[in-house]
Amino acid sequence: MTQREQQPDGKMRYGWTTGACATAATTAAYTALLSGEFPDPVMITLPRGQTPSFALTKHERVDEQTARATITKDAGDDPDVTHGALVTSTVTLIGGDAVVFAAGEGVGIVTKPGLPVAVGEPAINPVPRKMMCDHVAEIARRLGHPGGVRVEVSIEHGADLAQHTWNPRLGIVGGLSVLGTTGIVVPYSCSAWIDSIRRGVDVARATGVTHVGAATGTTSEATVRALYGLDEGAMLDMGDFAGAVLKYVKGHPVPRLTVAGGFAKMSKLAAGHLDLHSGRSSINLDFVATFVEDEALAVQIAAANSALHAWEIARDHGVPLADRVAAAALEKCRSVLGNVQVEVDIVVINRAGDIIGRAK
Repeated sequence: MTQREQQPDGKMRYGWTTGACATAATTAAYTALLSGEFPDPVMITLPRGQTPSFALTKHERVDEQTARATITKDAGDDPDVTHGALVTSTVTLIGGDAVVFAAGEGVGIVTKPGLPVAVGEPAINPVPRKMMCDHVAEIARRLGHPGGVRVEVSIEHGADLAQHTWNPRLGIVGGLSVLGTTGIVVPYSCSAWIDSIRRGVDVARATGVTHVGAATGTTSEATVRALYGLDEGAMLDMGDFAGAVLKYVKGHPVPRLTVAGGFAKMSKLAAGHLDLHSGRSSINLDFVATFVEDEALAVQIAAANSALHAWEIARDHGVPLADRVAAAALEKCRSVLGNVQVEVDIVVINRAGDIIGRAK
C-alpha cells in the first residue's frame, strides 16, 4: 500500500475530477481563441453550483483557429491514480455550433457496449461532456461566436496510468476515461471504484456474459477464473464492496454470480456486513463460533487469534466451517437480491488460493 493509499487522520482535502480539469482547460483555450487572452486562473461552474478556479500549467495559441491549455489535476487527499496528471484541452474553431469531442494522447476509446458513451467514441463521460458544452455555449454567447468547436482532451501518460484502472477490462483502449459527476473528488469515497463495478456489470450484460465473478482480490479472482473458465471481462474487482455488487446486480440482473474471497471477508458477509473493509467492519468470532455444535470447540474458535486461526482449529477437528460460513454468506446475498432471478454461489479460499469452502 502506497503512502497515498493510507487514509490520513484528521480533516481531508477535496480534489477535482478529470472532467473538471478538462472543462477548465477547455474554457481557457476557447476564451483565448475568441478574446486573445488566456484567463489564469480560470473559473468554472460545477454541476452543483460551486465555482472553483484553476491555475494554468501550460497554455499555447497554436494558430488563429487552435489553442490549448493544460491543468495539473489535484485529487486532494484521495489516492487517485491520476493525481498530478496533466490534463490538456486543444480547442479548434469549426463551422456551425456543435461541440465535437476527440481523444488525444492518453484518453481511451470505447470498444464495448454497455458504457454511457457509444462504441467508437472518446471515453469522455456524459457529465464532463455537458460541462464542457455548457461552458463553450456561455463563452460563445458572451463573445459572439456560433460555438462550433472541436475539443480534443489528452492526459499525459494516460495510457500507462490506465493499466492501473478497470479501463482495459471494460473495453476502453488507449488511455484513461474523463470522469466526474460532480466535478469534486471526495477523499476515500471510493465512488470511482463503485462506479467501475457498475460499469463492469453493464458491459457484461451488453456483451452477453452470463456468468459474472465478483472477487475481493487477485488471488480469489484467479481461483474463480480457473474454477469456471471465465474470461477477464466476466470478472468484477469487487474489493470490499460486496454491497455495491449485490445492490447493482439486483437492479441489473445477470444470470449467474459467483462471489469469492478469503475466509475472514466471507465471514463478515455471512454476519451481514456489505462493506468488508477492515476499517468499516470487523470479524465477529463469536458469530463464527455459532456454526460449531460442540460447545468446547466453539469456545476455542471464539477465542482464536484470527479468523484464519478459527478456521484452522475447525479444520483440525473435522468441522467444515468454511462451508457453513459460505452458506450463511449465500443467504445474505439472496436476502439483498430478493426475488431477482440470479443464480448465486460462494467460493471461500485460503491465502494460497485453494478452495476451502463453497455454497451454491
